[in-house]
Amino acid sequence: MTEEARSERTARLLALRLEELARALEHAGAPSGAATRLLDAASIATMHAVSLELVSAGRARAIWDDASRRHPVLNDAALPRAARVPAPA
Repeated sequence: MTEEARSERTARLLALRLEELARALEHAGAPSGAATRLLDAASIATMHAVSLELVSAGRARAIWDDASRRHPVLNDAALPRAARVPAPA
């Protein structure tokens, strides 16, 4: 698998996971402790992907921003924006 293909696959997986979490939050109504922990885990996974250079910080921010625009519940339920993705090096 090429580096570009691996990066694209990682980005798709991160985006898919955020979509699933957002739908679950929307379905459940108010965010629960479990949902917050799952969002924390998604944030950590995003940071790991960036630190391993599987996806760029800019791409990771774009994934979170896009998901947050489509699912405002992510903004209400989750972490501060700065905790989602590390700042570019």
